[in-house]
Amino acid sequence: MRIRPAVASDAPRIAEVWEAGWRDGHLGHVPEALVRHRTPESFARRAAAMIDRTYVAEVDGVVVGFVTLKGDELEQLFVDAAARGTGVAKALLDEGARRLIEAGHEHPWLAVVTGNARARRFYEREGWRDAGPLPYEAPIEGGSVTVDGRRYELVR
Repeated sequence: MRIRPAVASDAPRIAEVWEAGWRDGHLGHVPEALVRHRTPESFARRAAAMIDRTYVAEVDGVVVGFVTLKGDELEQLFVDAAARGTGVAKALLDEGARRLIEAGHEHPWLAVVTGNARARRFYEREGWRDAGPLPYEAPIEGGSVTVDGRRYELVR
């Protein structure tokens, strides 16, 4: 596995991994209004727009996961289902946290949907702590949808 900065040609694969992972971890835990806006086209458009702040994990030349940074936030972290349990998620989480800290952000944070127990357990195992409720404004065309989330902060 190697982690590298994303390039424009990675966007379709990032969108594919993102959509599948998002559906897996979010369906049943977010408002239906958000689900309606999370179309394949929305993932493709958003993946392309965030390339310059995204890092991908590759295995045998295939993108199997990605992490996206925004300010002091580890904004997105998704791994292909076939690569779960292989250390890819941990490597991406560590890379994202390292880059945020090196950029001068003393308290990196991330948002996780309250009902996504698998993700919450993973972050806690990796040294992130639940810092409390976070009504997260998920962007959609023409506005946002509030999602019941939790703010996790890196314990250093």
